[in-house]
Amino acid sequence: MSIQLKNIDKAFENLVVFSKFSMEMPEKKISCILGPSGCGKTSLLNMIGGIMDPDSGTIDGVLGKEFSFIFQEPRLLPWKTVRSNLKFVLRQHPMNNKDKVIENNLRIVGLQDFAHYHPEQLSGGMKQRVAIARAFCYPSDIILMDEPLKTLDPRLKWNLMKTFLKIWRKDRRTVVFVTHDVDEALVLGEELFVFSRPPVRIKRQLNNSLGENQKNLDSRAFFEQKRQIMHHLD
Repeated sequence: MSIQLKNIDKAFENLVVFSKFSMEMPEKKISCILGPSGCGKTSLLNMIGGIMDPDSGTIDGVLGKEFSFIFQEPRLLPWKTVRSNLKFVLRQHPMNNKDKVIENNLRIVGLQDFAHYHPEQLSGGMKQRVAIARAFCYPSDIILMDEPLKTLDPRLKWNLMKTFLKIWRKDRRTVVFVTHDVDEALVLGEELFVFSRPPVRIKRQLNNSLGENQKNLDSRAFFEQKRQIMHHLD
């Protein structure tokens, strides 16, 4: 079932962020939300994930669902190894094949040889790959991504986007990904939503028609799609 927000209201003191706001995000696709800083992207994720309640309105398609989160920081437990960090999120889940799931996801993100390392022994990009593997290890229905590539350099960011798509294509889930970076949106997103400043409205919604071989900075189609989106960004 898709995620459906209906007539959402949310304000913080005198700042009205959402007013009678509605949108729908498809199941088992990557929906990308673009918008300026402070436009309510993180608040939207928190409401979908049940961390924050809307002041009014309803969110359908999330009841009884399990969530994984990928944040701006990896948020790994420093005293646990890479494998133990992944196993930690499964500690209360009645899975019979935990070790197999962990090994499989470590292999996909290319960290099978670093399973016994601690976070302090890893580079920033490797830590974020652990965070991606952790999100997919947990048997969630929905993955919420809060600008997890924001602080990374361009080359590392590009490699991590490829890593995410590689693992997602093997294990398709509903993903809501927020960013202010148009390149990230065009590489990862299938459904793209451009938000205005608060009170939020959807300035543009489009289906990402770029093929796999067009998702690079040298592609004319990529440039044209980016130009169209930039026109709608505040």
